[in-house]
Amino acid sequence: MSVSIRPAQRSDAAQILAFIIELAEYERARHEVIASVADIERSLFDEGSNVCSLICERDGVAIGYAVYFYSYSTWLGRRGIYLEDLYITPEQRGAGAGRELLRHIAQEAVANDCGRLEWSVLDWNAPAIGFYQSLGAEPQDEWIKYRLEGERLLGFAEGRKPQASR
Repeated sequence: MSVSIRPAQRSDAAQILAFIIELAEYERARHEVIASVADIERSLFDEGSNVCSLICERDGVAIGYAVYFYSYSTWLGRRGIYLEDLYITPEQRGAGAGRELLRHIAQEAVANDCGRLEWSVLDWNAPAIGFYQSLGAEPQDEWIKYRLEGERLLGFAEGRKPQASR
């Protein structure tokens, strides 16, 4: 059974949010999802959005999605693609859908002269790590990911000193 991959449309927003929630549950972070269908519609589909999204289907039924955006490497002097989410429903895994979805994005990267395709994976997610390594992807262990979000982002933007971490 082959899969088809198509650009997501505004009418896919509820399905994308459902997939986001499934992914967050798998990643033990459901409590962190605050996005609504309206947020997904606005951020992915309103004019000026710089985010791309794909729907992966088998026999006309959505089985997964990807969300990504173009980044830039000063060292390469070229754009790249950063993959925010790649998700295939558990019952559909192992049949090549994830590989095809990621290949589709890789083909877009090559067609647009991108220097790299990159993403993050939780260090405990052995199935995903094994999958990515089977594709020839290499971990970037020398980099530590940092984040400012929520109140800390707002506080920094406003010039407030951060509160000590607990």
